[in-house]
Amino acid sequence: MSELKDKLVLVVDDEPRMITFMRMNLELEGMRVSTATNGREAVEKVREEMPDIVLLDVMMPVMDGFEALRRIRSFSQVPVIILTAKDEEEDRIRGLELGADDYVGKPFSQRELVSRIRAVLRRHYTQPPIPQTLVKIDDRLSIDFARREVLVDGKRVNLRPTEYRLLYHLVQNAGYVMTHEMLLSKVWGPEYRDESHYLRLYITYLRQKIEEDPANPKYILTERGVGYRFVDFPGARRINPADAPVV
Repeated sequence: MSELKDKLVLVVDDEPRMITFMRMNLELEGMRVSTATNGREAVEKVREEMPDIVLLDVMMPVMDGFEALRRIRSFSQVPVIILTAKDEEEDRIRGLELGADDYVGKPFSQRELVSRIRAVLRRHYTQPPIPQTLVKIDDRLSIDFARREVLVDGKRVNLRPTEYRLLYHLVQNAGYVMTHEMLLSKVWGPEYRDESHYLRLYITYLRQKIEEDPANPKYILTERGVGYRFVDFPGARRINPADAPVV
């Protein structure tokens, strides 16, 4: 309970029974709970209350969860878990593309909800250790881990926290193949070892931001059926991926 104690969670859902269910279970974990019944109210409460995490339903009146998420991301990087129907894969992908950190499919258990919250908070608030300050991949791409900056052709590229964590592990293990399960476990947490769609989506995001031609990548290489490998480069740190820290 200690890692969740006193964390403020904003629960956004238009179903009173769902709000009651989540409030009861989250308060049992020691969390403080604020609520909203539509997207517009949720956006206002994120501004006013600055919660530690948001649980955001997709289908709501006044303003749906997608529009609320888009507006929240315009001013805040607060962790957001979207709540979707179990069979609505398009909703899950759309939510992740808009900047959600995770999703939970309805109906869900108290155990699943709390596990996802713990994992998202751990990823969001735990910073990777700082390796050598500046890593120069080639004349086009450099990474300053101390400043958390990625430079492409001398211009800073903005990465989401999860994108940065993924790039960190790939670069720190340059030249080695990192399996899907290994990357999922290290970047998202051991609970996500089978969630390969997360990895595919964020690899696509990274390639779009750092590759000259994302369709023909030269930095993040696919090892088909196994995982991904960051290209070997002069001065690359030699670490066995199995020994890399989980951050």
